[in-house]
Amino acid sequence: MNDKTVVLNAGIVNYDGKIDYSTISSDVKCYDETDECQILERVQGFNIVVTKEMRLSRDIILDFPDSVKMICEAGTGYNNIDLEAVREKNIILCNIPDYSSKRVAHTAIMLMLNLASSVQKQLRMLAQDNHDNFHKHLMVDHVELNGKTLGVIGYGHIAKEIIKVAQALDMNILVSTRTAREDKDGVRFTTAETVWTQSDFISLNCPLTPQTHHMIKEDTLALMKNTAFIINTARGPLIDEGALIKAINTGVIAGAGLDVQEVEPLADTSPLYSMDKVIITPHIGWRGLETRQRLISIIKNNITAFSQGKPINVIQ
Repeated sequence: MNDKTVVLNAGIVNYDGKIDYSTISSDVKCYDETDECQILERVQGFNIVVTKEMRLSRDIILDFPDSVKMICEAGTGYNNIDLEAVREKNIILCNIPDYSSKRVAHTAIMLMLNLASSVQKQLRMLAQDNHDNFHKHLMVDHVELNGKTLGVIGYGHIAKEIIKVAQALDMNILVSTRTAREDKDGVRFTTAETVWTQSDFISLNCPLTPQTHHMIKEDTLALMKNTAFIINTARGPLIDEGALIKAINTGVIAGAGLDVQEVEPLADTSPLYSMDKVIITPHIGWRGLETRQRLISIIKNNITAFSQGKPINVIQ
């Protein structure tokens, strides 16, 4: 069979030992992690290469052996892979769409709910043995989500799941997307500028491209309400973190919920760790157990379809 598969960084998905890669093809070799200098050696003789958010540069892909016929990115985004080089080598690239949409959406909603209730600051007060929230009046900001406006950038699977839950919470919805659409089901499609200026919460749900890199920057932030929060469960570099930190510290916007950061892992020296108006999580949106099990199942489906000459979830 033409399904001899190597997984170069299985440890990212199987960090707790609860995920079984052995089922994805008839012949699987797994490495928990692979340094860039080890990639070419480890893909020798394999037909399929599976990676998770690992950078595959142009030079490395062009040096892949002829045996490699498919790369499977074990996630939705593929900005880490040089598409032109994949095309030149005539390698099929596929991804895993919609495996984590609900879980990532719930992460975005969780961040909004926690920011609305100043949970970060409340937990820090408890850690400092400060019980003023219990013995005095509530010492932190505490607002409702119902009636607030959620602005969404992008309209893919995750964005639609976020909108579904937000509407159940009686939020008003604005969406900016590259494709012009008619308003429907309580969703108003509009411009990015309208989203920036009118939203109380802004959720980023678009891919990272040269056009979207640092879409949230000083000029963008200046357009927003000083009571607005930014939620990013997509890709960290959509936001200029330096500009974001400055905007929050100076009151330009109210705060942020970040499941992704500009550079991951986030440096220990980052001020984001200690800001009361920022909630950060270590890219947990896709890491639920059931989510990862679903990921493995779709990887298997991709490989099976490829080996039968009918590849699915093909990017190019």
